[in-house]
Amino acid sequence: MKEKTFKQEEMFLSAFAFKSIDSVGRLRAEEPCPMRTPFQRDRDRIIHCKAFRRLKNKTQVFFSPEGDHYRTRLTHTLAVSQVARAIARGLSLNEDLTEAIALGHDLGHTPFGHSGERILRELSPKGFYHNEQSGRVVDVLENNGLGLNLTREVVDGIINHRLEGNPKTLEGKAVSIADRIAYINHDIDDAVEGGFISIEDIPQGLRKTLGNTSRERINTMLSSIYQHSEGKNRVQMQPEIEKATMELREFLFERVYKNKTFRDEEERAKRMITALYGYYKNSPEKLPEFYIKRLEVDDMDTVLCDYISGMSDMYAVKTFSEHFIPKNWKL
Repeated sequence: MKEKTFKQEEMFLSAFAFKSIDSVGRLRAEEPCPMRTPFQRDRDRIIHCKAFRRLKNKTQVFFSPEGDHYRTRLTHTLAVSQVARAIARGLSLNEDLTEAIALGHDLGHTPFGHSGERILRELSPKGFYHNEQSGRVVDVLENNGLGLNLTREVVDGIINHRLEGNPKTLEGKAVSIADRIAYINHDIDDAVEGGFISIEDIPQGLRKTLGNTSRERINTMLSSIYQHSEGKNRVQMQPEIEKATMELREFLFERVYKNKTFRDEEERAKRMITALYGYYKNSPEKLPEFYIKRLEVDDMDTVLCDYISGMSDMYAVKTFSEHFIPKNWKL
């Protein structure tokens, strides 16, 4: 089965696609799987790891929203995977590599979305970036400190998926652009659903260029990538569509992410995460046993970022309550 996939990739993938058989391998050598290619194996490892399961209870934009239809970090990840695979399929890239990168790209994200990331970055003298932490999750933290031992191509795509990153493969670039396409569109949907903006608030020129609905905008963006990149060594939108997409992203930052409601919630999250960070820094013996052992090889601030960034929103609130909220007395 694996050899069949190798042959199909050689026959049907673009000359610019990364072939599974060309992987440089893993940090630790392993016996190859007789059925799956290296990237298929990576995808399965990511789906079954603990960090992936925790994404269902991590904020995308809205903190603990009342309602079942708001996005979480997990639904965002699935959306990125779907969009990235559509790009890979259209450009004849390696879908297995693309999917593995997409599913792992946010494993190191904090509770409380990008607010949590900013807070940890301020608290830690070493700084904190979720993409780098995602790489640390798969290389070091998962599997009781052994890591998932993923291929280097998948890890490169995970670490470099941010706007400022430069993945080595076109599959990694597909995930990077898919990440923006996904969060721009679903965050607009959630903001409209939450009453923070209306579709009419989006500048008319952007609606005319990109579309009025998420479906229209995503179709416009994907079609632009196909038209501008097919048969070429790149994954890019046409300049006009890319410009409009970045302007829509800026609109989202100004009208939604910087909204006073979110800023007020971020202040609450900041007090909570700051208190937890200080508590464990002063009392490291109160950390879970795994993280106490990590102190033998990593500095305190790295371990604190490992522990706190791995928390779900609910677990962070629960842990804060246990340490800082007085308990009822039983008389």
